[in-house]
Amino acid sequence: MAPEKASKPAKASKPYPYPLTAGRSANMKGNRRTDTKPEIALRTALHALGYRYRKDFRIDLPARRVRPDIAFTRRKVAVFVDGCFWHACPEHGTRPKNNEWYWSPKLARNVERDRAADDALTEAGWAVVRLWEHVAVADAVAAVVKAVGAPSAQAKPAANINSHAGLPAIDASGAG
Repeated sequence: MAPEKASKPAKASKPYPYPLTAGRSANMKGNRRTDTKPEIALRTALHALGYRYRKDFRIDLPARRVRPDIAFTRRKVAVFVDGCFWHACPEHGTRPKNNEWYWSPKLARNVERDRAADDALTEAGWAVVRLWEHVAVADAVAAVVKAVGAPSAQAKPAANINSHAGLPAIDASGAG
């Protein structure tokens, strides 16, 4: 007979904000941490202009770990595309009416974490660009280009890149 394992004492559970409806629960589960539509639109536009970057790149700083949505590592520029709800946009951010006791402190912590990440990146010599999700793509691209500068000479705009650069073209008959 195997000896019984000692059970751990139960943790004191924090109150959990249960959703009012299954639809709301599904909606909240569908929120993404990365690859949001505004972030993808910005990355696509930057890539088309010839910019090369890292997405969701972890930066280990002395003060904290930071994951910008887009990182230009050589030029030390970190770009964040913040959602209006999650980061308490002063223009479009809304305060939840249900479970307010849970959401208000959580959203305040998100804003505090954003400021701490900005400070840590700035101290490490990085430039920080924060954009709201409601900013037009053209305006967002202009803000990033201003911080990053011209695209590097090695990267060519996507429109000029041959899909099989350096390989001979094959005509319709299959002959080279």
